[in-house]
Amino acid sequence: MNRMNRRNLIKTAGASTALLTMTQLNRFSGPAFAIESATDSLPLQLYKSMSDEQRQKVCLPADHARRQYVSNWWYIHPQDRIPGTFSGEQQALIRKIFDSLHSPDHQAAVNKQVEIDQYGELKNAPAVGFFGTPDDEDFEFIYTGHHVTRRCNAHSDKGQGFGGAPIFYGHFPSEFNETKDHPGNPYWYQGKVFNKFVQALDGTQQQHGLVSSNPRKEKPETVVQKKTFGWEGLSCAELSKDQQQLLIDTMGGMMAMFREDDVKATLETIRKKRMIDQLYVSWYEGKFDIGSDKVWDTWQIEGPDMVWYFRGQPHIHSYFHLKS
Repeated sequence: MNRMNRRNLIKTAGASTALLTMTQLNRFSGPAFAIESATDSLPLQLYKSMSDEQRQKVCLPADHARRQYVSNWWYIHPQDRIPGTFSGEQQALIRKIFDSLHSPDHQAAVNKQVEIDQYGELKNAPAVGFFGTPDDEDFEFIYTGHHVTRRCNAHSDKGQGFGGAPIFYGHFPSEFNETKDHPGNPYWYQGKVFNKFVQALDGTQQQHGLVSSNPRKEKPETVVQKKTFGWEGLSCAELSKDQQQLLIDTMGGMMAMFREDDVKATLETIRKKRMIDQLYVSWYEGKFDIGSDKVWDTWQIEGPDMVWYFRGQPHIHSYFHLKS
């Protein structure tokens, strides 16, 4: 997509949310909306507000195969997007849920990304749903669309991590092939944080972490697939305790876009499972180092129970999956 077309889409994207909402209000009245209880979580409020017809459309069993699915552009319910399925009040609550999954400092940038990536068209509107029911301990809310997959346990507004299922975030604000500084991309801050970690390593460690082969493929069935052996890059078991803590702090810094409780829960899982000694860190040269400036645009942190793959070339796609 060329620069001019993308800029025109950016101009229309700001109006797309209003367009989606107005269309929805004209097409679907929905059930009477009421907050059931001040103690109900936001996702549970949405679930309780839905009619039987809505639940038939957007609720799946807790063990449904799509719970572990992820892609850079997909919809949990392709035929039942937010407009046309939810009332205006429910749409406002969905927006509130989505905002609640992100830290206040990043909410505006993340919302702008989602709006731009709808291209101002109703056919690209996101889709949401639930896995399970309130009777299930792992009752989950999911939000999907272009360059966005988010999940949370629907029982509580206190973040509990990502529920053992993959999430995704990505974007290109202007050019499909981004330049080395990824101008305007709300997720490049993670690349900056990661590169600070690399620069803190000694020369031998940096050599071990640099990989000449291609990174993992992005096919949905394999993109978060975990190896049991043959990892590439720098073994974190070889890091000093201070360097291991630096990596944990780095991961926490890169997760700053998410709500604080989710970050804490995720890092606590990594600590409790003593995963740090099992992780490998790698970054990629050649065309994956945009501008050949050794500011690494594509990197990976992986182990038997975790994959965090950040692809900066041609633009940012990032997948995170931590086995619960």
